[in-house]
Amino acid sequence: MKRFFGTDGIRGTANTAPMTVEIAQKLGQAAGVHFRRGDHRHSVLLGKDTRLSGYMIESALVAGFLSAGMDVTLVGPLPTPAIAMLTRSLRADLGVMISASHNPFGDNGIKLFGPDGFKLSDRDESEIEALMEADLRQHLAAPDQIGRASRLNDAAGRYVENAKSSFPRKLRLDGMKIVIDCANGSAYRVAPTALWELGAEVVRIGCDPNGVNINDRCGSTHPEALCTAVIRHKADLGIALDGDADRVLIADETGRLVDGDQILALIAQSWTRENRLVGKSVVATVMSNMGLERFLHSLGIGLERTAVGDRYVVERMRERGANVGGEQSGHMVLTDFATTGDGLVAALQILAVLVEAGRPAREVCRRLTPFPHTQRHVRDHGVCPLGAAPVRPRAAEGEQLLGTRGRLVLRRSGTEPLVRVMVEAEDAALVEEAVCQMCDALEQITLPA
Repeated sequence: MKRFFGTDGIRGTANTAPMTVEIAQKLGQAAGVHFRRGDHRHSVLLGKDTRLSGYMIESALVAGFLSAGMDVTLVGPLPTPAIAMLTRSLRADLGVMISASHNPFGDNGIKLFGPDGFKLSDRDESEIEALMEADLRQHLAAPDQIGRASRLNDAAGRYVENAKSSFPRKLRLDGMKIVIDCANGSAYRVAPTALWELGAEVVRIGCDPNGVNINDRCGSTHPEALCTAVIRHKADLGIALDGDADRVLIADETGRLVDGDQILALIAQSWTRENRLVGKSVVATVMSNMGLERFLHSLGIGLERTAVGDRYVVERMRERGANVGGEQSGHMVLTDFATTGDGLVAALQILAVLVEAGRPAREVCRRLTPFPHTQRHVRDHGVCPLGAAPVRPRAAEGEQLLGTRGRLVLRRSGTEPLVRVMVEAEDAALVEEAVCQMCDALEQITLPA
């Protein structure tokens, strides 16, 4: 059990453990020591989203990395996939993104990427944690080997060009009106710029960050603003990103939302037609709807499921050699173009299909018929492991009730103190019965003594 790292790096309330200056500095030192391999001058690329606490965490990390003998390249607010891309492009030894993704502004987090642009393995995270708890004084840099900090001024432009390169050169977005909601987060400059440079008329919302409004009633976790704006501006499409722009949701021209499962289905179908889908398979998580599985199978495409979290999706994709994977929440991992979820790149794939089809989004973006499903949350007091009694018998009862007609998924959130209960089945009444039974049981089991 790791002490600091969760399912997506380290995350918590700013100025409270583990998101304190002291822990961030120690992390910088430990990660710097861990990735100091060879005799070359070592470097780390450091980006962030638009949270007020980003300044504090950034300064602490910089101090830690410099003291470990690593040069630091600062790029300011940029999407998480930009940090992964630039880490590889600049041949840095490590990439760091300061962000709590879709969480409210009061939270913050730290995500680490290896020199290959992929998120760290469990082994790397465990070894860094061990260093954080050790005495690092003998491993820190000598006075003449302390690192230097500098800023990369054209980082945003490099990412825009990289994202645009995923869009077919023969196509343009001329004549399309697109609403882009950047959640007042890290993509507030680069995403509208990329769409405009490809020819679209761009309507911007959620593009005015002030340090405390990230994900506040906007972005992919609150898509109501996007759907309303699409209708008001009579747009052809709406795109909602989250705070660090590694996930995306779409709204068609009627203001109706298109979730990650529909996006996965559309991209998989399009890439199959173009013989670009590797291995005739798609990787998704246990949260993806059974309707996605049925649709893909109708096309001769397999669906592999993983635990929730884009890092697990990526790990399975690398194991299987797949190039399309994602989550219902909007993480889309397209390894032809990126090593992690990239909301802008995924949106550009959808736009390419729309332009080629010459038909409205409402006709193109809905490929599957989802099974009735619901997800509810129960407060997690950490008093009862989900795999132990007395939870197991209750879960077994739910699975028996659903039989082969549905699925029950029970899991702890990796980012919030919640137990998430998801049920889906062909019969909506069965879904409601099963989820109510499981939530009632959990509320009794997990109440603190």
